[in-house]
Amino acid sequence: MKLNFRKTGTGKPLVILHGLFGSADNWMSIAKGLEENFTLYLLDQRNHGDSPHSDTWNYKAMAKDLKEFMEAEGLEKASFLGHSMGGKTVMKFALTYPEMVNKLVVADIAPRPYPVHHQTILEGLNAVDIKNLSSRKEAEDKLTEYISERGVRQFLLKNLTRKEGAFAWKINLPVITKQIENVGEEITSDKPFSGPALFMGGANSDYIKSSDKEDIENLFPDNHIIHIKNTGHWLHAEQPEAVVATLNAFLGT
Repeated sequence: MKLNFRKTGTGKPLVILHGLFGSADNWMSIAKGLEENFTLYLLDQRNHGDSPHSDTWNYKAMAKDLKEFMEAEGLEKASFLGHSMGGKTVMKFALTYPEMVNKLVVADIAPRPYPVHHQTILEGLNAVDIKNLSSRKEAEDKLTEYISERGVRQFLLKNLTRKEGAFAWKINLPVITKQIENVGEEITSDKPFSGPALFMGGANSDYIKSSDKEDIENLFPDNHIIHIKNTGHWLHAEQPEAVVATLNAFLGT
């Protein structure tokens, strides 16, 4: 699958993958802090952003998408950064195609399985009558019935676009709804990835716990686990300067 992407900066290649319901645009502010040292490739994963939709949606397929992207761009090797769902994708990619990975950064996710916990968001998105929608405000009003946090609603509404004069979702909502359990799938491998790997969690998030250390050690023995202070799961949005400094320090060495 040919993924949509944005390219910026000059230097060593760094590929960035967003999380569930996100897109490449979510990481543009971080990219601005890295573009002096890296050539950045910000990708839309399948069923997200402006990338194609597919009925197949799992980490094996998304890792293969990443390999096809690398080959299409003539990149033999790069460093990779993935947040949440994107973190699972880059873990799967590094374990499957280790020869193509220089350094790995996994943002606020671990290899272990995660229970489904996006039901309310999916209920809200599916409650929006997209075919008869007349305004973005109407969509937000409907989402408000399900999601109290305005920031979360605004994040989700970035997926709302217009096609041929009508509103539409950029995300493949039917497939994501039907296969949502795949996003929490455990990442496993018979062989570990031996390259440097940074697991960067939010100090106020429980996505990377102390109990995850054993799984991380088994799959990524050359690992470093840190937590960014005063931030939760959306660490790149909540503490961008700290995230940029951490990335430059780890990837620049």
